[in-house]
Amino acid sequence: MSTFTHSELDEAFGQFQRTVAEIAVTRDWDRFAELFTEDADYVEHALGTMSGREEIRAWIWKTMTTFPGSHMTGYPSLWHVVDAPTGRVICEVDNPMRDPGDGTLITATNITILTYAGNGMWSREEDVYNPMEFGQAAMRWCEKSADLGTLDDDAARWMETIGVMFARRR
Repeated sequence: MSTFTHSELDEAFGQFQRTVAEIAVTRDWDRFAELFTEDADYVEHALGTMSGREEIRAWIWKTMTTFPGSHMTGYPSLWHVVDAPTGRVICEVDNPMRDPGDGTLITATNITILTYAGNGMWSREEDVYNPMEFGQAAMRWCEKSADLGTLDDDAARWMETIGVMFARRR
């Protein structure tokens, strides 16, 4: 049972969201890792569980500096609920990608479950999502960008390797 109140959890989540919004601009992923306790777990269903802040740090830097993470522009919560008895906040996170050049918005969402540890720190994050949906969104971005002549080398490499699994049959 949690000792945190609904209000405290809601306020902590609001600060978490503001910090993540700043990180989306600065791309300082060390700040993201610092939101977690030293012994935190980060569960990422397609890639496994990162145990401890330093594993989270290494993973987030690798993930968010290569395509498609490198092309995501923000991570706003579309809605959230606070479960005070468990110390958790559950939310739907939007993951929009940058404009490929014509104003098209391409995004995918996930459900995130955060467990609060107190003092503005989180002891666990679990992201629940459909990898196929994310892959298809990334591939749509690549195809649109290629059509517009704005496809960069990192995205082109992804498109030619991993992306082939998500190509639309024409």
